Amino acid sequence: MELDQVDERWEEEEGSSTDSRKKVRRIGLIVAFCIFSLCAGAVLGGALFFVNGMAPTKASDEEVRILIEPGTSSAGIANILEENGLIRSAFVFRYYLRMNNEGSRFQAGEYSMKPGMELDEMISMLNNGETVALPMLKFTIPEGLTIEQIADKLEAEEIVEREAFLQAILESEFESEYIAQIPDHPGFKYKLEGYLFPETYEMPLESTEQDIAQRMIAELDRKLQQLPDDWPQRLDELGLSMHEVLTIASLIEREAAVAAERPLISSVIHNRLAKGMQLQIDATVQYALDEYKDVLLTVDTQVDSPYNTYIITGLPPGPIASPGIDSIRAALYPEETNYLFYVTKKDGSKEHFFAETHNEHLRNKAISEQQ
Repeated sequence: MELDQVDERWEEEEGSSTDSRKKVRRIGLIVAFCIFSLCAGAVLGGALFFVNGMAPTKASDEEVRILIEPGTSSAGIANILEENGLIRSAFVFRYYLRMNNEGSRFQAGEYSMKPGMELDEMISMLNNGETVALPMLKFTIPEGLTIEQIADKLEAEEIVEREAFLQAILESEFESEYIAQIPDHPGFKYKLEGYLFPETYEMPLESTEQDIAQRMIAELDRKLQQLPDDWPQRLDELGLSMHEVLTIASLIEREAAVAAERPLISSVIHNRLAKGMQLQIDATVQYALDEYKDVLLTVDTQVDSPYNTYIITGLPPGPIASPGIDSIRAALYPEETNYLFYVTKKDGSKEHFFAETHNEHLRNKAISEQQ
């Protein structure tokens, strides 16, 4: 083969190789562009998916109720929200929670939400437990009421029937360490008298008479925790049981119209008990009579009842009303005095004159009558 023919063939092969490399590069560029386009499309599509998923649903004034059962996971809550049309995507909502370190503080309950709410608004509601307020019974028991008066008030407010409530008090069993300590006494009018704590209550609408009584008894247990830490030791110092302290507290509650006088009236009761004197407290006679009288007659103070402190010595079988925490505190921590008597002032102040001796007491009565 001649030299010029070899050169021509080499040039042909070299040109062909160059064309092939160009084609490969073009194909590579096309493939790379396609891959880039696909990736960009995927990223863009994913971004649009998440943006759309985090956008509020179509706004509506129609309330949507959802129930979150105890123990429901954040993923389960996301599904509930999506199923009820409150979010666009449970998947996006879960990712949003992880991204913002949320979801661990969601609280169970029934919620009222509306389509169109922002994700953060729903998250805040779930974190704060802003549940739907359920229909509740609400009632207030003032201090100093008897069980029968409590029953009357609950019936008047159409919460329970009077007789059904009294029957529950007499026949039901209740949980309380203090009730377990009540001594047996044949003269009890109501064994649980004084153990239904006076307070304002809110309870589920379907609460029974027993539920209400148990709640009031439990409130007494809770309120006792507000007393000074040494109050159990104080019982030993006084030589009294919790039942006896509640009995004294109920006497204070019915006798003290002025809060500041509770410790003073308590001192009179403790002092008379220590000397073995009859208490002669009018409120015990009224409890025995089962009626309130502004003025007791001599015949009233002779009524045959274990609650009548004009004929018995010492405390009655149990409380004569429901005492508040201040009267319980006064029963445990009486003022240190030598007072043995008191008489109501007739000046409208509802305060009392206190005396250490009977002669001083008689003078106070004379002063009171002249007011």
